[in-house]
Amino acid sequence: MDFIESIKERARKDIKTIVLPEAEDKRILKATEIAIKEKYANIILIGDKKKILQNTTENNVNIEGAKIIEPKTSTDYEKYANLLYELRKNKGITIEKAKELTLDPVHFGMLMLKDEDTKADGLVSGAIHSTADTLRPALQILKTSPDTKLVSAFFVMVVPDCEYGENGTFIFGDCGLNSNPTSEELAEIAISSSKSFRQLVGQEPKVAMLSYSTYGSAKSSLTEKVIQAKNILKEKAPQIKSDGELQLDAAIIPEVARLKAPESEIAGNANVLIFPDLDAGNIGYKLVQRLAKAEAYGPLCQGIAKPVNDLSRGCSYKDIAGVIAITAVQAQI
Repeated sequence: MDFIESIKERARKDIKTIVLPEAEDKRILKATEIAIKEKYANIILIGDKKKILQNTTENNVNIEGAKIIEPKTSTDYEKYANLLYELRKNKGITIEKAKELTLDPVHFGMLMLKDEDTKADGLVSGAIHSTADTLRPALQILKTSPDTKLVSAFFVMVVPDCEYGENGTFIFGDCGLNSNPTSEELAEIAISSSKSFRQLVGQEPKVAMLSYSTYGSAKSSLTEKVIQAKNILKEKAPQIKSDGELQLDAAIIPEVARLKAPESEIAGNANVLIFPDLDAGNIGYKLVQRLAKAEAYGPLCQGIAKPVNDLSRGCSYKDIAGVIAITAVQAQI
């Protein structure tokens, strides 16, 4: 069974309700059809009901079983507007502005997750919204989880016919949110990513702090940042198998690791790759996705109080269906 099918199987064991606030996009509707047909999540669609149903007809999509909510006609609209006002009034929001924002499907969806009376467990957005437009409301409304200092993003990369990583499965972090993390932040990203790997892949994480240098083969402020991050990670989470600084080939290829880092406990076998900045992470995941024809699920978020996951605007409906399943599994904890 491949990675995403195993995730769907786990999601079926404890069905969660996932909110999709971009319901007028046909990719979202096709992904909804898959989730309902394969019975791994309950779906709430937020948007204009008339447009949603028109799109299902035009695209021959069956979303029977999904719940459709229009913010402007919802019986919870006033309740959610007041909730948003209470959450943000100390930041200067007015009740009028709160009412305006509550009409936005993404804000409405986040408020559904925040409301303890609402049976909503996670949210997936980003097919037509920017990362900022998805994550800003999440951070403002849901906040961070109690045990997390930094919200970060990762991709689950599944590379076909690959003997590296965990049978071709990796987590890449941070490839979607933190542009130039400090050493302390890189360590936090590594800790969160190792937890996500164990949760989603079900195997022991082996974390490589990536650089253009291995064990001092080059020296600069860039390599020093990664070395410091490795040291902070070792101090804060000694139970995590980790090492750095490592070049990518030393991190995942055993033959190269034996030459470059023979004493490392994870070199050549890393399955969690921590990139030094967003440039490297974003370029790296897209190279692997396009050239190795890997499945790329994400950017997935870690550290928010409830599961909220971003999508690449270039995603397919199958990508969205996979992220819905992953979000459902994240909500089971």
